[in-house]
Amino acid sequence: MALNLRQKQTECIIRMLNLNQPVNATGTANEEVYKILIYDKFCQNILSPLIHVKDLRKHGVTLYFLIDKDRNPVRDVPAVYFVQPSLPNARRIAADASRSLYHSFHLNFSSSIPRPLLEDLASGTLSSDSIQRISKVHDQYLEFVTLEDNLFSLAQKSCYVQLNDPSAGDREIEDIVDRIVSGLFCVLSTLAVVPVIRCPRGGPAEMVASALDQRLRDHLLTKNNLFSEGGGFVTSFQRPVLCIFDRNFELAVGIQHDFRYRPLVHDILGLKLNRLSVPGEKGGMRSYELDSADPFWQANGSLEFPEVAVEIETQLNKYKKDVDEVNKRTGGTDGAEFDGTDLIGNTKHLMNAVNSLPELTERKQVIDKHTNIATVLLGEIKERSLDSYAKKEYDMMVRGGMDRSELLGVLRGKGSKTDKLRFAIMYLISSESINPSESEAVEAALRESEVDTRAFQYVKKIKALNVSLATANSASRSNIVDWAEKLYGQSISAVTAGVKNLLSSDRQLVLTRTVEALMEGKPNPEIDGYLVFDPRAPKSGAGSASSHLKGPFKEAIVFMIGGGNYVEYGSLQELAQRQQPAKHVIYGTTELLTGAEFVEQLNELGQKMGLGNPAASASAQ
Repeated sequence: MALNLRQKQTECIIRMLNLNQPVNATGTANEEVYKILIYDKFCQNILSPLIHVKDLRKHGVTLYFLIDKDRNPVRDVPAVYFVQPSLPNARRIAADASRSLYHSFHLNFSSSIPRPLLEDLASGTLSSDSIQRISKVHDQYLEFVTLEDNLFSLAQKSCYVQLNDPSAGDREIEDIVDRIVSGLFCVLSTLAVVPVIRCPRGGPAEMVASALDQRLRDHLLTKNNLFSEGGGFVTSFQRPVLCIFDRNFELAVGIQHDFRYRPLVHDILGLKLNRLSVPGEKGGMRSYELDSADPFWQANGSLEFPEVAVEIETQLNKYKKDVDEVNKRTGGTDGAEFDGTDLIGNTKHLMNAVNSLPELTERKQVIDKHTNIATVLLGEIKERSLDSYAKKEYDMMVRGGMDRSELLGVLRGKGSKTDKLRFAIMYLISSESINPSESEAVEAALRESEVDTRAFQYVKKIKALNVSLATANSASRSNIVDWAEKLYGQSISAVTAGVKNLLSSDRQLVLTRTVEALMEGKPNPEIDGYLVFDPRAPKSGAGSASSHLKGPFKEAIVFMIGGGNYVEYGSLQELAQRQQPAKHVIYGTTELLTGAEFVEQLNELGQKMGLGNPAASASAQ
């Protein structure tokens, strides 16, 4: 059975809402208990894309509150707490118990609660003589946000900055790696699978893969482990492969403009937790939800924007035709004698019309929603020439650069400050070599538009360093790497040295092509140097493995450290669908970032390295 992360996480949450009792076929507990739900901000974000208010009512939740808000006692009702295992949360729970706010406390932590924190909670409730109110304590291993069946985020902010910060010490890097490993462990335990792990050598990808391998090995030694229902050692075809990458593996995808519907909506309108707000037709803001319940979003998210506009028109015409059909059927036959048969026929048509009304109303709401979203997008596209940015960036990647006058023309033309900065960085990434005078002309054009150039200078510095790495001979190379890692943080050695292979002829991302090769498991020079970890196998030399661990695999989990996006997600889903038979790919990341948000992190790194001209900085739009 294909892994469905959204379904698995929803099942865990429903069980938690029913006081961790088994649920029946209808998805509710056998005995209905009215209860109160208390959560923190992080766990609210976990619940938000999965559970709606009507679902909470269905599972007996009558009231729900944030943990840090003042709450009145409801002493005859049990409370379900769903929070991160942190000291402030533990102290607040102890305080709530001491005040006897609720009849009983069912505590659910989003990840494993550390022993010192559990002891702190126990001593707090003991001292106030309220420990009997604590009914149960559960580690739920749900510390990740599932946005679609095959899309998740660990919601860990600014990982890219933290991992590449030149001033970051070993301890800080280890803490970030531990947090990422903990989040991935939650995902794997929810799916109840122990994957074979693959990653490139060096940088954060290897650090996370190695630490996750050790964490899974340690856990599998415990008697009642979370993966016991998965059975013993099984063949690779029944286990997924977990492919771990670092954002520097393919930097351009985090920056480029894309003209497909799903990435556009995320990048331009700021889709967050499957929700967005756009100006309504009659003024004010309209809030919309875009998730698996929206058939238009599911079917057309990967299409180019003009195709989506055509599809909206097609759906609208189809809707009008169906409405006319219903009206025709219920309007009686012109000039006909009114007799009994007609009455029966009319009654049937009327019944059919009444039954089809909810479906027609729903279709109209979906069409209106996407018409409104597309109208707002079109306004932004025209105002900022986003179609031109997307096309020229793609051409630049294919050709390996751009004519100087055309380049400067774009930077002096339409577009926000961030659009121009992203375009300039794409020029840096796509060019095999950078002409200093051309680079200075680009910076001058950016400053003319009052753009903060620190992100541009940061990428230029990285690029120059990569050229030194690529041309260094093997003897001096290690010294440059040592120096680079001290100066630029841990992940510099993983930065791609050139831009060849950034896009193949069919616009396939390097990430997608690499994942395809890892799933096939055939000898391939692009991935032959990749490390292999199998937490279920006896430990051998790091990264070495027997051939059966190299595939083929029918399921993959792809994880991007340092920020992911809908471009990569869409590309991987297309890969899964075009395989024969269709394969299955789940995409996850430390956080989902728009191009502007990722460039802001590059800007922060430029600032930490003392680059750029702060005087020229202005708030990027």
